[in-house]
Amino acid sequence: MTSTGQLESRLLTLVTLALVAFGLVMVYSATSAPAALGDGDPGYYLKKQGVYALAGLVLLVLASRTPYRSLRHLAPTLIVASLVLLVAVLVVGQAVNGARRWLTFGPAVFQPSELAKVSLAIWAAAYLARRPAPRTLGELAKPLGLLALVFCGLVLIQPDLGTAITIMIMLGGVLLVSGTPPALLGLAGIMVTVAGLAAIWLEPYRRARLFAFLDPWSDPQNSGFQSVQALIGLGSGGVFGEGLGQGISKVFYLPEAHTDMIFAIVGEELGLLGTTLVIGAFAVFAYTGMRIALRCKDPFGKRLAAALTTLVCGQAVINLAAVMGVAPLTGIPLPFVSYGGSSLVVLLASVGVLLNIATDDGSRRRASVPDRGRGDRGPRAARARSGGGARRPRSARDVRRVAGSRRGAARS
Repeated sequence: MTSTGQLESRLLTLVTLALVAFGLVMVYSATSAPAALGDGDPGYYLKKQGVYALAGLVLLVLASRTPYRSLRHLAPTLIVASLVLLVAVLVVGQAVNGARRWLTFGPAVFQPSELAKVSLAIWAAAYLARRPAPRTLGELAKPLGLLALVFCGLVLIQPDLGTAITIMIMLGGVLLVSGTPPALLGLAGIMVTVAGLAAIWLEPYRRARLFAFLDPWSDPQNSGFQSVQALIGLGSGGVFGEGLGQGISKVFYLPEAHTDMIFAIVGEELGLLGTTLVIGAFAVFAYTGMRIALRCKDPFGKRLAAALTTLVCGQAVINLAAVMGVAPLTGIPLPFVSYGGSSLVVLLASVGVLLNIATDDGSRRRASVPDRGRGDRGPRAARARSGGGARRPRSARDVRRVAGSRRGAARS
């Protein structure tokens, strides 16, 4: 591994571990007070998130030591398994707040859409690595676009608009790195946006969120309540914040404070300084991940690194934009920071794959070329051994010199 690869892998590891550790602290800060006031265990969510973090770190280590090329052969299996799980969650999934997104296995709860995002990223990278980049809408639609629509359709039924948007952003990133013209991606983006607006308009709660985004203060006690409370939390922190654990928004004011809205708690308790550090950490993650992708010589590794980096950072952008009021709420968590076992485990495993790509960088060994200047190796030496190894004269003077020496030898 080159020194550049070592630097990128270490930086990626440092940023990821820092975000996970910071997330554990913020999950405890956002949940301990409400749990204590409700006669519960203040460390309940912290303990569960800690278990998920430990499992994710184990997968990170295993994935970083497993050749990423093996995922190319697993791509079809992962796609089929993800489709089966997405259908199963609609039939037997646990309903929470009107949504069916989770499958329960004893004490463990799993969200199939998290696996679906990574599975589609692996399959798309494998597909684009062996075929030219799409140049027309027809090439883009079959089969990549159709498969993405199937995934997004199953996710929207749950309903989970944020994950569907993340899938489309991830595909856009891998297509751009593959060489798809930006104009084509822009046209496809417009079509996806129109379809997304239609999906928002057809669902009453999504339509209410859209109107709340446009003017949250028009209905601050109902549809705009979460957005308003998030903005109040962010604004009340000032530059340095109220102090870790001192925020009051999490105490029955801000809904989903430990999941979707945890960035608002960061702003309230750690202020502008804390929010800037979080945004900077994801910026470093994006830069390092794309450096790994662009430096990788293996087509599959390049596209897979771009897909996974876009997956993590695209999800972060969606969450941050929603909390800050520059995008509608979609219910998507902040990677590595928000409470959520499935997201944390799957994303940490994805970072392990990125680390393996960084250390391997897809370079292939080149066949060693014989040194023609030493010994009697190479075709020129072979001609010399067979009697045809005399060098050809390179100029007219050399021709005359050779001819004169031959005539002198004949006279003698």
